[in-house]
Amino acid sequence: MNKKDLKVTLVRGPLVFREGAVNNEATTAIGMAYVDGFLRSEGYETTWVDAIAEGLNEIWAPEKYPGFNCQGLTFNEILNRIPESTDVIGFSGMFSGEWPVYRDLINLIKQKFPNILFVGGGEHFTALPEYSLRDCPALDVCVLGEGEQTFFNLLEAYTAKRDFKEVEGIAFIDSSNTFIGSQEAPPRIRKIDEIGWPYWPENYLEKFWSAGKSYGVTSERDMPFLVSRGCPYRCTFCSSPQMWTTRYILRDVEDAIKEIKFYIKKYNITSLQFYDLTAITKKGWIVEFCRRMIEENINIKWSLPSGTRSEVLDREVLELLSKTGCNYLVYAPESASPDTLVHIKKKIHLDQMEESIFEAKRQNIIVRTNLIIGFPHETWFDIFKTLAFGIKMAIKGVDEVPVFIFSPYPGTEIFRKLFTDGNLKIGDDYFLQLTSLNSDYLSWNVICSNPRINWRVLGFVRTVFILTNYFISYICHPLRIFRTIKNILSENISATVFEHRLKDMFRRKKAPSSYSP
Repeated sequence: MNKKDLKVTLVRGPLVFREGAVNNEATTAIGMAYVDGFLRSEGYETTWVDAIAEGLNEIWAPEKYPGFNCQGLTFNEILNRIPESTDVIGFSGMFSGEWPVYRDLINLIKQKFPNILFVGGGEHFTALPEYSLRDCPALDVCVLGEGEQTFFNLLEAYTAKRDFKEVEGIAFIDSSNTFIGSQEAPPRIRKIDEIGWPYWPENYLEKFWSAGKSYGVTSERDMPFLVSRGCPYRCTFCSSPQMWTTRYILRDVEDAIKEIKFYIKKYNITSLQFYDLTAITKKGWIVEFCRRMIEENINIKWSLPSGTRSEVLDREVLELLSKTGCNYLVYAPESASPDTLVHIKKKIHLDQMEESIFEAKRQNIIVRTNLIIGFPHETWFDIFKTLAFGIKMAIKGVDEVPVFIFSPYPGTEIFRKLFTDGNLKIGDDYFLQLTSLNSDYLSWNVICSNPRINWRVLGFVRTVFILTNYFISYICHPLRIFRTIKNILSENISATVFEHRLKDMFRRKKAPSSYSP
């Protein structure tokens, strides 16, 4: 088969979240966009079926999983949108918490397309390739790590009918029921500027803009954007080292500026949202980027909703960020316990980060600090150090101080230790509990991987401190009350993620349809 005759469909399933939860993010599929752009540049014909984009704010209940909801197209709607002529279906799977629903979707699609190649890619499949292949027999291959080149190589082997064992960076079950997968780190693309820009289908981004959806804060037309790949650090609670290795690569500044100018001209964007794992680590790069923004007279907002390091965010850099329109900056101290920071290999200096945070506030940037409690080794003393730090941040003017409960994500160092020691079992209950933690900040029904801490008490404490932090934020800074009311009533504007999630909640429409595998 000639590759020009091979038709590839890229599928993303619906968003899964706990019923009643507020914190569920319907975001653009930038990973699919990059893979698609690469495949198109190599001559492949592709089609998107993004259940989230096609069903924004449409909520339905998967009957097999009571207590959970999905946002997006139903299974049958997804099935009906896949072209009958497709030869390969690539499934994008990032969040392990959605796996039970996603597995059922893949199995259903296989019933209609029993003879075509099914490929899974993304964080979940990279973290648990053998489990995914055995738990979902409809799946033929997993692409591990960075997907563009590996998926392309797989398609080239498939069209030429070559043995998949020749393709680096994939995993599969062979005819003798043996798992075939490399034990080495997945291959990385070294020259990321040669990948090309992401491909966005016609009217795809407009769906998110008209629905007021974005990753972090919102403006009228927010553009997802990447300036780097990977992260050079090895935090034990993060799956990045397994997904991306620790090779950290920044794009050429000029290529990034060129892409921004292209989006302004084509889409009339009002904001950039950096989806990077760790966007700012090199002072020279971010200073050059900001100065080029100024020189090119690029007048849009931009934000870092994923979080970033603080080492190079000194006064000079923060002044440049503010001057070029950076309006939302997320810091990730994770913990204020020195013992915890050592255990999780979070190589930061809290004093330095505090000074950076306060300087960002002096530069009129809206700031969020992410905190995590309940790591397996922690005592209540460690936890209360972190919570006290969070209250201090709220009093000092930090706009958002969410408190997360530690989740043992597949692909992380802590997950591997818990699993190896027999303290964690993988199954549907485990995955759905991850979804509960991800989507419901206020639930007391949480996973607790710490044998010394009662899970209900931990959930209660987390809820109390989240509410306390927001209460302090609004009471100490009452003008924020009027800002939040104004933004909630506006069409597509939010200054914080909290405002954005409230607007999301008010917009949801309960759909009568559901699916029970």
